[in-house]
Amino acid sequence: MVNTGALVYVVDDDISAREGVARLIRSAGLMTKTFASGEEFLAAPRAKVPSCLVLDVNLPGVNGLDLQQELGKSGSQVPIVFLTGHGDIPMTVRALKAGAANFLTKPFDDEDLLNAIRQSIAYQLDDVPPAENIGNMVGESVGLQRAQRAIHVVAPTDSTVLIQGETGTGKELVAHAIHDLSRRSKRAFVQVNCASIPATLLESELFGHEKGAFTGAFAQKIGRFEMAHEGTLFLDEIGEIPLELQPKLLRALQEHELERLGGNRTIHVDVRIVAATNRNLKQMVDEGKFRSDLYYRLNVFPMTVPPLRERREDIPLLIRFFTQKYARKLNRAIEEIPSTTLEALTKYDWPGNIRELQNVIERSVILSNGPELHVTMPEFSGKPAPAALDNAVSDVTEDAERARILQALKEAKGMVGGMGGAAARLGLKRTTLQSRMRKYNIARLYQ
Repeated sequence: MVNTGALVYVVDDDISAREGVARLIRSAGLMTKTFASGEEFLAAPRAKVPSCLVLDVNLPGVNGLDLQQELGKSGSQVPIVFLTGHGDIPMTVRALKAGAANFLTKPFDDEDLLNAIRQSIAYQLDDVPPAENIGNMVGESVGLQRAQRAIHVVAPTDSTVLIQGETGTGKELVAHAIHDLSRRSKRAFVQVNCASIPATLLESELFGHEKGAFTGAFAQKIGRFEMAHEGTLFLDEIGEIPLELQPKLLRALQEHELERLGGNRTIHVDVRIVAATNRNLKQMVDEGKFRSDLYYRLNVFPMTVPPLRERREDIPLLIRFFTQKYARKLNRAIEEIPSTTLEALTKYDWPGNIRELQNVIERSVILSNGPELHVTMPEFSGKPAPAALDNAVSDVTEDAERARILQALKEAKGMVGGMGGAAARLGLKRTTLQSRMRKYNIARLYQ
């Protein structure tokens, strides 16, 4: 998802083309500002750094390449989408060598330009966006976008949300996102993992207790409901709550009031409930393991977080995100993720979902001594792990690597950077791919 607060600058001397591009950008929910020349752009005060620059190559005076060089000298790292005429291929090659994010030949398709802009915004330089996507959720799959739309819809309300999904899919991130986008965002977000607290202590943990309520209760304790007053209470693994405690929980949800264990004073609480489970609560109701009235009270706004195997297109993005995260944390200079590694990891079903992938990447970063990520997979109970990862690219001949780069460029329609670009397809940084294009003399093929 692209941040709708993103600002796109357009530099083109043709007023009809310039205004047409600006209207197109605004129609996509993005902000834009236009300039008639390179000189006007350089002279204009810019209080806000743009997220992307759409630049005509053949500008009078300071042309597109000159402007690109000036921005480079100033240290600006704004991704540039070049617009070129039919005779501008040599200039396009020069622009790509200098680090342009993308180029389009006039006349171009409107959707191609919007896609190039979105990809440039999302992939500024070589960083995977930890999320212009809300809630630190990385990816652009249909399933993830559906979940994010649901978050946007329900967050401003006070309705109870039931998040369903397998272990490790990111249900906690969804709960945090709902809280962060709600009117309660300035108040507490209190989390309770109902599976990690012994059943004998869960009542006290949720509702609190008075001094002397039971053996060992030497002082009054405030429960999680009271701690979350005017905020959000996240009940993780809600399916693990004992049947005997469910009526008291139901009353707290319905009446917004409770009594501490061992007390007789009714306490009013204003709490928004978000619950999560990896179990089938409806089936548990049918089996008599979960109260139907509590289930229907929780199931006001149900939403499902898809497993990683159903959003495979997000796996390369997550791999790059976690690689960069742990490389920075562990002070490792990892510049390349072999394309065969990305392919093998994408084919794997990931029964532990994102949590499993994250752990594998962290371990791989620790064990990688050079600039290339070497993935070491653990043992899995009966699950086939990706094969031949350790030797993914190291032994590939130069001819094979050159052929693979050419194929990636062909699949990416000549685009080097960006989410669908050749660099992302190969698991390389954009600058690394450009270096190898020079090494293998591939740029001449564009002339």
